[in-house]
Amino acid sequence: MAVNTDDNHELDRVDRRIIQLLVEDGRISMRSLAEKAHISRAHAYVRIERLQGAGIIDGFTTRIAHGRAGFGASAFIALSIRQDSWKGVATRLRTLPFVEHFSLLGGEFDVLVLVRAPDNSSLRTLVLDRLQSLDGVQSTRTWLIFDEDNGPGPTWLSEGE
Repeated sequence: MAVNTDDNHELDRVDRRIIQLLVEDGRISMRSLAEKAHISRAHAYVRIERLQGAGIIDGFTTRIAHGRAGFGASAFIALSIRQDSWKGVATRLRTLPFVEHFSLLGGEFDVLVLVRAPDNSSLRTLVLDRLQSLDGVQSTRTWLIFDEDNGPGPTWLSEGE
């Protein structure tokens, strides 16, 4: 297992089971969570508070059916940026409409942006008028998302648990 540091916390089997249950259903009741993790409710509360305090659990989310919510055009947009421009680009990306997620990468492209726009016209405006004009952005490449699986996410349990 990993060595504990200020930023790295060792997760045991119970922690991983709690995380897995929360990934599968973020609205699970504490009673049901405790039963499924085979611990008491009081212990479940303590574990979750510890995981939140350590920054391992940093929030609870809801998965959205983007098309039904009016966001029918989704795309991954790769950005090539100037070497010294990451902080400025990241600051601006946080303010742009329709940007759901972005990451700094190592590889052919520097930044990968996930966008959810109402339609292709809005997506086009975002890419051609907003993203390409950001200071530090040298080029963009866009991949339209035709279909996706919003499954429960990765498993947090090791094999055999």
